[in-house]
Amino acid sequence: MLEEKGFRCLFDCGSGVLSALQHKISLHELDAVVVSHYHPDHVADIGCLQHALLIDSHLGKRTATLPIYAHPYDKEQFSRLDYQKVSKGIPLEAEQSLTVGRWVVKTTKTVHPVDCLAVRFDSEKYSITFTADTAWSEDVVRLAQGSDTLVSEASTYDHMIEKIPGHLSGKQAGELAEAAGVNQLVLTHLPQYGDVADLKKEAALAFRGQVRLARAFSEITIEG
Repeated sequence: MLEEKGFRCLFDCGSGVLSALQHKISLHELDAVVVSHYHPDHVADIGCLQHALLIDSHLGKRTATLPIYAHPYDKEQFSRLDYQKVSKGIPLEAEQSLTVGRWVVKTTKTVHPVDCLAVRFDSEKYSITFTADTAWSEDVVRLAQGSDTLVSEASTYDHMIEKIPGHLSGKQAGELAEAAGVNQLVLTHLPQYGDVADLKKEAALAFRGQVRLARAFSEITIEG
């Protein structure tokens, strides 16, 4: 979740996200959601969020409709973002720029088996880019260029990357960060096997800036 001047925007909403999010805020305090693509590990909790907000509306805790920004290329999935008066799907196209809360949001398509968007958030003070799911992509490098922070997927280890198409290794994430000239790299979308500390080591071989592993409940302050 991103927070800037009291505006809270969730990026992707996979399984378990809502449980974690409620350690930080109440769900009715969420102002927007941006979705990269419709694979379950990125949207599985959307339905749970919609129902929770419906209950909150019955309890008088929320009256505003939650905007969920996502690409419209899968019409069936996009249509599910509309739920009663609780949430509304807002089309987010590739190579588009629009304002979401405190940020100017820019996008590009990634290299993935399904349509997927990498997303950059620019505020008055900082910029942060999320690769979402992708293999190596010059378009993602371009989108992330000069970002203060790059949150990059690192789905596997470098010696296994040929077995995991449409994703990055830790080393490739480091190379992408270096090519984009970012200040800080945060590795996420980590594998459930092996020692993820090795991903950080791989990335650090290619990237001269700070490398961090994303952890549940961790907070990062970005200063531009």
